[in-house]
Amino acid sequence: MDQSNRYSDLSLKEEDLIKGDKHILVAYHMQPAAGYGYLETASHIAAESSTGTNVEVCTTDDFTKGVDALVYFIDEAKGVMKVAYPIELFDRNMTDGRAMLVSFLTLAIGNNQGQGDVKCLKMHDFWVPRQFLRLFDGPSKDITDLWEILGRPRVDGGYIAGTIIKPKLGLRPEPFAKAAYQFWLGGDFIKNDEPQGNQIFCPAKKVYPLVYDAMKRAMDETGQAKIFSANITADDHYEMLARADFILETFGPDANKVAFLVDGYVGGPGMVTTARRQYPDQYLHYHRAGHGAVTSPSALRGYTAFVLSKMSRLQGASGIHVGTMGYGKMEGENDDRNIAYMIERDSADGPYFHQEWYGMKPTTPIISGGMNALRLPGFFENLGHGNVINTSGGGSYGHIDSPAAGAISLRQSFECWKSGADPIEFAKEHKEFARAFESFPGDADKIFPGWREKLGVHK
Repeated sequence: MDQSNRYSDLSLKEEDLIKGDKHILVAYHMQPAAGYGYLETASHIAAESSTGTNVEVCTTDDFTKGVDALVYFIDEAKGVMKVAYPIELFDRNMTDGRAMLVSFLTLAIGNNQGQGDVKCLKMHDFWVPRQFLRLFDGPSKDITDLWEILGRPRVDGGYIAGTIIKPKLGLRPEPFAKAAYQFWLGGDFIKNDEPQGNQIFCPAKKVYPLVYDAMKRAMDETGQAKIFSANITADDHYEMLARADFILETFGPDANKVAFLVDGYVGGPGMVTTARRQYPDQYLHYHRAGHGAVTSPSALRGYTAFVLSKMSRLQGASGIHVGTMGYGKMEGENDDRNIAYMIERDSADGPYFHQEWYGMKPTTPIISGGMNALRLPGFFENLGHGNVINTSGGGSYGHIDSPAAGAISLRQSFECWKSGADPIEFAKEHKEFARAFESFPGDADKIFPGWREKLGVHK
């Protein structure tokens, strides 16, 4: 059934929809299946994700038609379609009238992803009007709170050198805590890797007290504050709360130095919102485990990593992993910096929409995935700043001297870039950074050809 007469209006102007402040706008890349027209399929998508069905029904009234989603733009050559969703369509909390991300996803990527007339359909951007934006929680904590804990200024406090305990699984409590202590002697921030939680060989109630002891010893030895991001991911709301409460009790007077990590993609928006609302005093660390199943550029359906990151700010993530923009081991491109700009700035351009955040706290870009001290200068140059958290596992524990030396090399790499120094010349005066060349010779050969002769390394 062709529903284009009802669910499309190509005379609508985007600037008018934005001024009206009454619609969420969504941009998709779409290709119809063979034998289906573009506008016909686009209109079916709008119908299926709002008020429509595949036949005419007797229960439709004039009000129902007034909240139809409408296709207002198509570009068949580029495979781009845009839909305007009236904000009245979206579910609200009974308890406080707040907005729900699950409702947005239910409509915008719900049944329409499985339509038989659709060959591919992927959300690439969305725009939220001010009156609806204010109904989302947004972050309660941001990177400025971490800078304050670390004794830095709340403005432009700089790079936070972090790591992920490696190996990501297989350590018993004592080796796990020892690994944390070794890194904290040089670094700032440790994250549980996403599978780490309460394995039988490393039970949470045994390992967390040991980690806290390691934190206290490292703080005493270095005179510097340390931060631990603890994984509270769980299927069950009460299990998540039990994990979080135990961790806070364990860290006691240093509970402000604890962030909570949640696997927000596999766990879903409910998990993120539970952590955000139940623990607003903790930094909320959004890990994207599994997101590549739909966000990968090779995926034909779902949504992009940009969309995922933008949604995380609405939900209240203090920080989210954003990849390495092509400088690490995961797929990505230099222009992925657009993801970081959207979540950290108050006014930013997406691929299709400009978004104003109206003072909503920013979400910190967290960089991980194959990074080390040699790769960081290029990354910072591409991004244009170093106000990020970098969780570098191999780049720390793979350093030839020690995890602490690896952490120091990461910080020195930032200092090298910020000062505009030549990395080879900088390395001559900074041992840990210099030893990173020997620790990661493959990267050194690729990024800094001739480094052995320049640094006097003959092996």
